[in-house]
Amino acid sequence: MVAASLIAVAGFALAEPSCQVPKDKWMPEAAFKKMVEGQGYAIKTFKVNKGQCYEVYGKKDGKNVEHWFNPETGARVEK
Repeated sequence: MVAASLIAVAGFALAEPSCQVPKDKWMPEAAFKKMVEGQGYAIKTFKVNKGQCYEVYGKKDGKNVEHWFNPETGARVEK
């Protein structure tokens, strides 16, 4: 039973955030990328995750990052 509980917790910890925003309200991809690059991100990979958030892999302040963003506002979303 303990092993099953640990597996369930581990699966939850790996889950990505979810953004509940209708697609017609999403910021255009190009505008979002320009905004994020203006905040100091160097985007290596951009995608939309399963939870419908914008997801960025790249660098910021010399460190590798994997961050999620609300596609409507561009605000960073935490796990």
